[in-house]
Amino acid sequence: MDSLCYVADRIVSVHPSTTGARVNPFKSAAACLLVVVICGCDHWPPADFAATKKAAERGDAVAQCKLGAMYDRRVPRDYPEAVKWYRLAAHQGLAEAQYNLGLMYGLGFHVPQDYAEAMKWYRLAADQGHVDSSYSLGSLYYCGQGVPRDYAEAMKWYRLAADQGHAFGQSQLGRMYYHGHGVPQDFAEAYVWSCVAAASGHPNAENSRDFAASKLTPEQLSQAQRRGTELFEKIGSGK
Repeated sequence: MDSLCYVADRIVSVHPSTTGARVNPFKSAAACLLVVVICGCDHWPPADFAATKKAAERGDAVAQCKLGAMYDRRVPRDYPEAVKWYRLAAHQGLAEAQYNLGLMYGLGFHVPQDYAEAMKWYRLAADQGHVDSSYSLGSLYYCGQGVPRDYAEAMKWYRLAADQGHAFGQSQLGRMYYHGHGVPQDFAEAYVWSCVAAASGHPNAENSRDFAASKLTPEQLSQAQRRGTELFEKIGSGK
């Protein structure tokens, strides 16, 4: 993704038990995911801002997206201007801007919250191969936001993201297999995807992996460990 207007999703962190009891991360993590706009930089030199604004006003979509990120993050912030420039770039078909705009609508961030509108922009970006948008579409279907809850569609979009190395998509696949959401309940498959998510850098996936492991026999665990390693290597190779 273009680092000029980088945005990412994060799962709500699991809150540790205040009693010291072991927490099942598959149950305690928020089922519906929190999306947070994270732009790549909090500060741009004034000259860079001026040059970006000039290019954006000429109709350059990448500059429009970058300018939106500048208004989103620079001080003083101007969120209506951020939305304006994201929208202009999104209408030109720039996937990153479409995703940013989808986040704004999904959060109700300086626009009326509108999950259907968020889905529209996510889908446009996802159709261009934008991995975070695929993941976000999965979350809307998983949570039933803007559409009826549909685990099959959630699985489809999470899998697209997971196969491109998206750690949070991988973690959500583990959750779906653990609970049997849209698929037969399968603790081994939950372990495999949680293992892949942990290797991909998901902050809570090790807890999920270990909890899924507790449901497996030693033989099942050994097989799942091999499959997890093979799958992680396959995804990493892009094959």
